[in-house]
Amino acid sequence: MAVAAELPYGGWIQIPLLSIIWWRLSLLKDCSTTQFFFSSLIFGIGYFIVGLWWLYISLHDIGGMNALLSCVAVFLLSAYVSLYFSIACLSIRIFKSSSISGLFLAASWAVGEYLRGEIFTGFPWMGFAEAQVNGPFATIAPYFGGLACTFLVVYASWQIFQLNKHPRYCISTLVLVCLITIGSSFWSFTKPIGEPLKIELVQGNFPQSMFTNPEGVLKQIHFYSNAMMQSRAELVISPETAFAWPTTNLPAGLIENLQSLSNNTQTNLLFGVIGRHTNPDNGREFSNRALGLSPAQGAYQYDKNHLVPFGEFIPPGFRWFVNAFSVPLSDFARGGDAQDNFIIRRQKEDPLYAAITICYEDVFGGELASRIRNNPQPTNLLINLTNLAWFGKSQAPTQQLRLSQLRSLETGLPALRATNTGISAVLGPDGKVLAELPEFTQVSLSTEVQAYEGKTPYVFWGNFPILSFSCLLLIWGLIRHRRF
Repeated sequence: MAVAAELPYGGWIQIPLLSIIWWRLSLLKDCSTTQFFFSSLIFGIGYFIVGLWWLYISLHDIGGMNALLSCVAVFLLSAYVSLYFSIACLSIRIFKSSSISGLFLAASWAVGEYLRGEIFTGFPWMGFAEAQVNGPFATIAPYFGGLACTFLVVYASWQIFQLNKHPRYCISTLVLVCLITIGSSFWSFTKPIGEPLKIELVQGNFPQSMFTNPEGVLKQIHFYSNAMMQSRAELVISPETAFAWPTTNLPAGLIENLQSLSNNTQTNLLFGVIGRHTNPDNGREFSNRALGLSPAQGAYQYDKNHLVPFGEFIPPGFRWFVNAFSVPLSDFARGGDAQDNFIIRRQKEDPLYAAITICYEDVFGGELASRIRNNPQPTNLLINLTNLAWFGKSQAPTQQLRLSQLRSLETGLPALRATNTGISAVLGPDGKVLAELPEFTQVSLSTEVQAYEGKTPYVFWGNFPILSFSCLLLIWGLIRHRRF
């Protein structure tokens, strides 16, 4: 399953593969509930170990953690997130006598995926929804989001599994689902605004070891500042922590020179820095920050709000785990929920407004939709700044690219991704990759992107409709189960 999701049309392949999983679990109908739970847990652990093995690279190869402890950490994380799979699969056993058990399984899965993205700050990575950017249910995302895509993946795969038992019912429901997804593709909720924006994405390709070396940090600062000074695009974006020092420690006059460049050339600049706070919150002095400079406006800043456990904040009781690394990790301050968009000034056009995310913040579709919905400013495009050098040559960049594609699908907005080692890319409002840079190359991407305006139903509603529907289904199913 995890390998299939990486394929170009993995969204199609995962549906029949899932039906095989349901067939295998159905063979355990006579075993105890405990045996059934652990059998489904084994499936989940295997799925996540295959999909998340690259965490070993960050822990061992880059972080210097003991190899055995690194393996144990990956296994334990995989086991934890697999619990949500196992609990959702229990609905197969609970509702096994029901003719519509597929609906209850899909509802359980959607609720489980939502909880996986919320509990303990959330880790919704490697869900079924992101594979649907190239799958049959992509058109549902603008209406009800990735959780609805997950619901339909599970439901359709169950119907395929049940074809031999209830052929007429299963075929009719599959046809109905197909008609709904095809019909939903005829509506568009966002539309182009203004002339295309000339942009440049700068990809430095610096190894993670350089981020803790003063000479390496200076080399990065020199590279990215030169790239921005030489560009004549309307918007130039460098990745997360392109300037990997606190703003107060940067070379004298650097920010002022970049602001002068912005004013003189009418170029908008956006790049990652380490923010420094004069009044630290709870002792946290620094933040993971995106700093923007636009003509005659001065500095804009966005401080990352959804921080990475262990990498950017240390959960209570886990200091010993962080001490097992041989590289310094940060305990960053958290940015606020209601931060302004970055205003992109243009000479002959009205300004554009970009919603900024840093690193894996673009994993959380509900949070991004809420930001866009509640922001009094409009949102015309999405921008993500990322550094994936932590994960070496693995499928992690491809996985995050798919998550960004899903965010564009949900919001109906184009997206720009500026990364250190790749994959830097331009995405259309339908989630399609319009242009991208090869990984592990030091190069820039100069192109144009068309900004959009408007809001999709998912931006207005968030996950409320699909969660409400799923919860009501489960309540109804439990009432029926107790009666019979």
